[in-house]
Amino acid sequence: MSTNRQNVSMTSIGKKGVLLVNLGTPDDPSRGAVYRYLKQFLLDPRVIDYPWLPRNLLVRGIIAPFRSGSSSKLYKMLWTEEGSPLKFYGERVRDGVQELLGEEYIVELAMRYQNPSIGHAIENLEKALVSEITVIPMFPQYASATTGSVHDAVMQELSKRQIIPDVKMVNSYYDRPSMIKIFADNARQFDLNSYDHIIFSYHGLPQRQLRKGDPTDSHCTKKEDCCMNISPVNQFCYSAQCHATTKAIVAELGLKPEQYTTAFQSRLGPEAWAQPYTIKTIEEQAEKGAKRLLVFSPAFIADCLETIIEIGTEYQEEFEEMGGEHVDLVPSLNDDPRWIQTVADLVLEQQKTSISRPAATAASES
Repeated sequence: MSTNRQNVSMTSIGKKGVLLVNLGTPDDPSRGAVYRYLKQFLLDPRVIDYPWLPRNLLVRGIIAPFRSGSSSKLYKMLWTEEGSPLKFYGERVRDGVQELLGEEYIVELAMRYQNPSIGHAIENLEKALVSEITVIPMFPQYASATTGSVHDAVMQELSKRQIIPDVKMVNSYYDRPSMIKIFADNARQFDLNSYDHIIFSYHGLPQRQLRKGDPTDSHCTKKEDCCMNISPVNQFCYSAQCHATTKAIVAELGLKPEQYTTAFQSRLGPEAWAQPYTIKTIEEQAEKGAKRLLVFSPAFIADCLETIIEIGTEYQEEFEEMGGEHVDLVPSLNDDPRWIQTVADLVLEQQKTSISRPAATAASES
């Protein structure tokens, strides 16, 4: 007797789902919409990691009610006919990635806070009968408050469902060569030699949260220049990854150490955050007589409130008051075709690194 087995193609039955997730934006620039956004955002225990009661008292009683008015005015300055830049750039990237990946994939865009929600996007993928989902947070550097929160929310949504497909989650891509080249090329639109100093400004995090990410409790903020190089201890450290992004862009542009500073913006509250602070760096440059500053924001893949308004408007005004003249902002990745290709490549790489499983088996014996 002889046995013959028929080989079956190891492919998935359904289409592959892709979930692109950015932080979020209010549904509109009204105070009510901004209040809802701030409340959902700041009540996330990964964002303000206080115990439930003080976190709720702080957010519901102080921050959201008082900041919603001023933030609404800023969002009205940011808003365009197409809406929030964070959202419409996200939609363009989603559509571009869908076109590149083709009919084998279903690409959805979601926001961690507000709309389109992660739950709604997963429901769409579920209805499309996808066999797996690749989750790509739109944050180059990992932080618990961003990427970690996205992963957490996706798992919570999937836990409500009877069927959970294969899930692949991208952690970070802080030194991705194609992404670095776009940032560098965007900077080349400016005459780099005409600036007195270049600042790489990343969104800040409390030092307390950075220390919590140190699994050894011996490295973060306890060693000199602990963020200057990536190691097994700090491989998931937000600050270390930010510095690595700066290094990669600096190497691409051929900048000298004295030409630039890595700093952190958007500090909230009295406790110590990742340093140096961007505004302090601007003050120091003004004291040295600097007149022209160029600022990168490589933590943001799309221009938004923190780039267009905080840097482009608020820091410009403050720098002028200090005696400076120009604060120019290097555009983010936005809907650059090369960025869309980079996102598509991230998806495809997840397919290559995963272990294929047979969708079905068939055998014949004789």
